Amino acid sequence: MRIKGKNFDGEGGEEEEQKLVVGYALTLKKKKSFLQPEFERLACKKGILFVAIDVNLPLSDQGPFDIILHKLLGKEWGDIVEDYRQTHPEVTVIDPPYAIQHLHNRQSMLQDVVDLNLSDFHGRVGVPKQMVIMKDPLSIPDEVAKAGLKLPLVAKTLVVDGSAKSHELFLACDWSSLSELEPPLVLQEFVNHDGILFKIYIVGDAIKVVRRFSLSNVNQCQLAKVPGIFPFPRVSSAAASADDADLDPRVAELPPRPLLERLSKELRHRLGLRLFNIDMIREHGTRDIFYVIDINYFPGYGKMPDYEVIFTDFLLTFKKKKYRAISCED
Repeated sequence: MRIKGKNFDGEGGEEEEQKLVVGYALTLKKKKSFLQPEFERLACKKGILFVAIDVNLPLSDQGPFDIILHKLLGKEWGDIVEDYRQTHPEVTVIDPPYAIQHLHNRQSMLQDVVDLNLSDFHGRVGVPKQMVIMKDPLSIPDEVAKAGLKLPLVAKTLVVDGSAKSHELFLACDWSSLSELEPPLVLQEFVNHDGILFKIYIVGDAIKVVRRFSLSNVNQCQLAKVPGIFPFPRVSSAAASADDADLDPRVAELPPRPLLERLSKELRHRLGLRLFNIDMIREHGTRDIFYVIDINYFPGYGKMPDYEVIFTDFLLTFKKKKYRAISCED
């Protein structure tokens, strides 16, 4: 018998609170950054239990789980999770492998943003003009010229596979250097954005925005003086935070909240994902023109302020659903 989400021990003894069991399959690096001690303590206090999944054993032989939380790459793992989803509909899988796969290709990643119509909703959101190069580096300058893209260009690998290489970015400043790039890749027009990038973390319905330092504005005179291809500085590190910096208020102003709420809601629906972050920039000299330049699944939430509380509250929404289901059964 269960009462208010608790079990009796069968002898009229003490009540035991029902735990929300979260099975997780994460890389060692992701586990270390995500399952920090303070987060685990808070979750445990709220009735959430994290259990490591052994990827060397059949998933169906483990558990029982209420939630599967995962970020492992590879088709084999994706097939395992998808089969488990089909045979265990009572378990919430965060998130479906087929939906995550959508973000592994930078050609398709931003298409959902392109398809949105947020032009009159507290600002405009688009994506920089871009093109895909599949092969033949020597033809890149001609292809770029035909497509009408303007220098400088940001070069990114086409496939996001979790490797260090897939996160490398380069700034191409002259036409001749374009042939030095290694396809397959995506070329994206660089938009001056005053050196500030907004990382918008999505955790279910919750939204958290932080500022990160990015590349400074580039003008044509600078391009003429610095031909070549240059590594793009990483901006994901918490050390690159610009939240406490003394910035021009026009640069530091966060994107309008209604715009972010609408954007995140639309992308959650279109992507079929609950956990992701959006990298967004504001065009230099404007207040309400924004560009999404990247979307990442299950990002480094450990770098997000108050992530312990936000993520615990997110998981608790599934605990409430579980208790409602138990109540209906009783």
